[in-house]
Amino acid sequence: IDTGVDYTHPELVNNIWSNTDEIAGNGIDDDGNGYIDDIRGWDWVNNDNNPMDDHSHGTHVSGTITAQGNNSIGVAGVAWNVKIMPLKFLSSGGSGSTANAVLAVDYATANGANLTSNSWGGGAYSQTLYDAIARANANNIAFVAAAGNDGVNNDSSPHYPSSYDLPNIIAVAATDDDDLKASFSCWGPTSVDLAAPGVNILSTTPGNSYGTMSGTSMATPHVSGICALIRSVSPNIPVAQMKQVLMNSVDHIASMQGLVVSNGR
Repeated sequence: IDTGVDYTHPELVNNIWSNTDEIAGNGIDDDGNGYIDDIRGWDWVNNDNNPMDDHSHGTHVSGTITAQGNNSIGVAGVAWNVKIMPLKFLSSGGSGSTANAVLAVDYATANGANLTSNSWGGGAYSQTLYDAIARANANNIAFVAAAGNDGVNNDSSPHYPSSYDLPNIIAVAATDDDDLKASFSCWGPTSVDLAAPGVNILSTTPGNSYGTMSGTSMATPHVSGICALIRSVSPNIPVAQMKQVLMNSVDHIASMQGLVVSNGR
């Protein structure tokens, strides 16, 4: 759930979800889900069936999750062979509405996603977004979320959606290449679950290219990829149990002691 995905990128093209209940190009909502010809997800910014990334953020996140490995090019994602469902609610400028975020979360739930990767946030508490994530939880869908880049304690200054008190949310802080907390990363002894690498991360960018980015946005897909790997070997594992596996398998590093629930990366 992001700015879209360059689904033609050679590292991603084979790992894009396809809606097999929809017939491409016939102008009919074959599967009755309210979206016409949504073969590969949806774009709520332009309200069409082409969730192409016109920013770069979503493609970068997707590459960290599932860029193909062993193909002699570029980078390798955490989980080489999982499907990305491109759900675009963020514009070319990187902004989006809470209403469209809710639609994206509900689309993922209705169309059988195992988890959503959410490298976005900001704005006030929204009951409608809370309820959408709760519906995902009822369907055993993990909601992996960036803790935010404001460098504050989310326990006292909540960052939504990562700070909603729901059991399926996995809130992710960022560490740097010295295994220190990234200077920009939010944290929270009770509200942020764990950390992952998020500084100078090399990944895919639109137009068959690559680039480095930093942020809790870059840490989040590392965790999403691990969740996908867990689901690949244990498809029916409850979200709570999957989250416990994550929390129990972190590396306990000094910089995360007392800053996140798991004390680790």
